[in-house]
Amino acid sequence: MKRAIVACLLMLYLTAGYAREIAGISIPEKVVRDADKAELVLNGAGIRKKFFFSVYLASLYLQQPTTQVEAVIDTGKPARVEMRILYSKIKKEKFIEGWNDGFKANLSPERFRAVRQRLDRFNGMFETLVEGDLIELDYFPDEGTRVTIKGVDKGAIPGGGFYQALLKVWLGESPVGQRLKEDLLGLH
Repeated sequence: MKRAIVACLLMLYLTAGYAREIAGISIPEKVVRDADKAELVLNGAGIRKKFFFSVYLASLYLQQPTTQVEAVIDTGKPARVEMRILYSKIKKEKFIEGWNDGFKANLSPERFRAVRQRLDRFNGMFETLVEGDLIELDYFPDEGTRVTIKGVDKGAIPGGGFYQALLKVWLGESPVGQRLKEDLLGLH
């Protein structure tokens, strides 16, 4: 009887900290944000590839898992996107180019103009990053998108419209990668 209880307790302990592993990186199934104590669960995760290179591992956290893009970009709910750099070094200019291209590819010209100033501010928060560095993009419904890079709070971009536009880089009609889009939506 004692052995059965110990085995059950051990199973509970091991599954409580369950994490998914992708590219040798352990991704927690759940995160609790310090700022608002929001409990977010892993919706999906995948690797952004360019040519033959793995650029970063992206993880999408939501309050409730969903496979529907419309539910993911709902600006009334807290969320997080984490990006763990896998490539040896990505210069700031490459980030800026990538964000600009991703926004332009997924927004109408009018919508792009509407978020342009906030995108410029967002781009200004980035720096050259190396393998292992972490970017956290947290959405707070009352604040906007808070950017943390390597554990340093870089500030927030106000408004739900910016957050929606940002998510379309991965989940829009012209995502940076179709497989990554499907992975973030938990379709694989």
